[in-house]
Amino acid sequence: MAVISGCFSYSAFHFPLPSCSTPSSRLSVSRIRLSASMNSSDELRAKLMEFPHVSAPHRDLMVELLSSVETRLGSSLQPCILPPDVQRFENPAGTASASLQLRPGLPSSQIDLILGGWIHCKLPSGGALNITSLSGYLKASTDAPHFLLDLIQGSPTSLVLILDLSPRKDLILHPNHLKTYYEDTQLDRHRQRLHTLPEVRPYFSPSLGVRALLSPTAIIVTIDVGTSETTNIEEIIRDHVGPVAKELLQFWIESCACPERHVEESEMAYLAERDRIIKNTAIEVDLGSSFPRLFGQDVADRVLTFLKEYYNK
Repeated sequence: MAVISGCFSYSAFHFPLPSCSTPSSRLSVSRIRLSASMNSSDELRAKLMEFPHVSAPHRDLMVELLSSVETRLGSSLQPCILPPDVQRFENPAGTASASLQLRPGLPSSQIDLILGGWIHCKLPSGGALNITSLSGYLKASTDAPHFLLDLIQGSPTSLVLILDLSPRKDLILHPNHLKTYYEDTQLDRHRQRLHTLPEVRPYFSPSLGVRALLSPTAIIVTIDVGTSETTNIEEIIRDHVGPVAKELLQFWIESCACPERHVEESEMAYLAERDRIIKNTAIEVDLGSSFPRLFGQDVADRVLTFLKEYYNK
């Protein structure tokens, strides 16, 4: 998912998606069956943590990241506020499914929300598209960066990785922001580390909006092992992507999410509006075009309407 809001956005990537044109009557049956079988928040969270369609190293990484968030930040978060049929949904044919968890921060917390999830989609080519995501958003009371991670795997031998602390200020106008979060912390060493691997090359999103949101130290790469008999994608996730992702998340928790960092009231309004625009753009432009194709219009409307209403409340 090309990442604009920490939710899943396909338009910035070139994966052919199937079209879901199932009548609404079939969808209603699917919704009733799904809601009836998954009416427990604990069960829905367990479904998220299964990450059932990815490899063991990929699943282990996502579970460890989400567990770190729970351990370090759980006391600052509210329970998931998504209704059951937005936490877990699929198309009637069963060719596309997804699981989402959105936990808002407590009123006393600097955390706006933590959003994690996965999407699985069978492709017309016979393969599958698997996307796993974790994002951390902070409130407008602080100008610290957001956290963003997406792993987008369209084949058994390649994936796209997006990993960033996305800035919330113009780094030219605010050089102290650049110095505090990116230069003094040597954050670029993570990107440099991955680029030493021969299987890694830069990925250039066709979405200029996505590029504009990312920091100068953003990791946005394609990892492709091709027909190599000595390296596989699972090893790279375990030995290289995992350590970098865990270290960056730890830095975000310790240096961005937890420390008290207050901004002026006039600046809070700017930050709040900027974050609102970014989230709504993802829903209206990106997810608004891809979700109906994946899940059908009824499911897409249900999920996106809830997210949009929450983002704009």
